[in-house]
Amino acid sequence: VQLQASGGGLVQAGGSLRLSCAASGRTSSNNGMGWFRQAPGQEREFVASISWNGALTDYAESVKGRFTVSRDMAKNTVYLHMSSLKPEDTAVYYCARARGAFSRSSQSSYVYWGQGTLVTVSS
Repeated sequence: VQLQASGGGLVQAGGSLRLSCAASGRTSSNNGMGWFRQAPGQEREFVASISWNGALTDYAESVKGRFTVSRDMAKNTVYLHMSSLKPEDTAVYYCARARGAFSRSSQSSYVYWGQGTLVTVSS
């Protein structure tokens, strides 16, 4: 399974970006997906997750109301819509595929990881 994250870039505070995570290889429609991020000098942290069918989602408190996770099963792609971006959202964003149908913040619940895409929010 390969996960390709894209859509990162430089944006001003208050702006929006949409990240995509395309799966290829031995893809599965039965697994949950998650987004994590790692800021410079910090540990990787949970951002959002979505269940296999999109019915369940979970968000870190820091992004609730600003970020939305969604998925297009036909395209094997998961999205992270980010709005009202803040400088503290600056990080490398990673997508990951969960071991089960839905996982929350525990990184050990995710088996496959993408390479990351950099989001930089300027003040």
